[in-house]
Amino acid sequence: MGSVVIAGAVPVVLTLAGNGTANAEPDRYIPVSQTEHTAPAPDADSVGEDSTDETVQTDQTAETNQTAETNQTAETDQTAEANQSPQWPAAEAPNVHPYRGNRIPEDTLSSLQWARPIPKNDYLSPLEALHAPAQVAPVPAIAPPPGALRFGDVQVDSPEWLPREQAVQLNDGAAITEANLATFLDSVGMERTRSDRVAGQTVGAAAIGAAAGAAFASPFALIGAGVGGALGLAIGLPFSPIGLAAAPVGAAYGAALMAAPLAAIGAGLGAGLGAATALSAPPRALGPAPDNTNTEATPSGAPDPTPDDTNTEAVDG
Repeated sequence: MGSVVIAGAVPVVLTLAGNGTANAEPDRYIPVSQTEHTAPAPDADSVGEDSTDETVQTDQTAETNQTAETNQTAETDQTAEANQSPQWPAAEAPNVHPYRGNRIPEDTLSSLQWARPIPKNDYLSPLEALHAPAQVAPVPAIAPPPGALRFGDVQVDSPEWLPREQAVQLNDGAAITEANLATFLDSVGMERTRSDRVAGQTVGAAAIGAAAGAAFASPFALIGAGVGGALGLAIGLPFSPIGLAAAPVGAAYGAALMAAPLAAIGAGLGAGLGAATALSAPPRALGPAPDNTNTEATPSGAPDPTPDDTNTEAVDG
């Protein structure tokens, strides 16, 4: 009977034990501190090897840093030497003397630093007291008006096709010629206005005469250009293509050969006519002459003149 009870109680006990295990709370994670689990101490040999490796790495790092610093220093020195060394080409030109002077306006076709403005024609002195040439101060050249070509007393606008450098050369040549002629006229005793008048009119008339002579010679210049070009072509044709350059050279030579003499003749005639006209021009006074009748000084210590009887009676009356 008792065996039957025990045998029947075994399944019940096993069921309760299984339910208790299933309903039990799972284990919690408990952190472990460093003190509870300490790493094992390294061996003496391993410590020595590690320290040796660290020393070797430190030495290699120091050597690398020193090498880098040395390279940077060498590059810096080379750069400084390159900057300090003269650049090529470094030669200096000898005999350098910068030209300095007054700034001339761009529209004034002149390069003469000592030029003076166009003189005024307020008066014209007569020809008197002329003498042999003597030493005098040089007369400054006259500056041209803005944008104009000036040949003595003749002024024309500079053409657009004429380059500025050539226009300056023409103005400077004419102004210097006029100034030299005025200096010579001063040396023989002419007054400033008369010498300026003669010099300016002479140069201006010469320019007009040269232009007239060149215009008169233009038909002959065309003939000369044709003949000269034909001769140049005939001479240079056997040496073509280089010899063909002889044709324009011959044409220019033929034209100049016909025009230059007539232009020179016209310039000479014009200069003579201009000088004669200026020399014969009547003087023109600036204003009334000062009264010299009462400018005589009374001798020192002389008594004042006694008025005559007529003037005394008139005063008494």
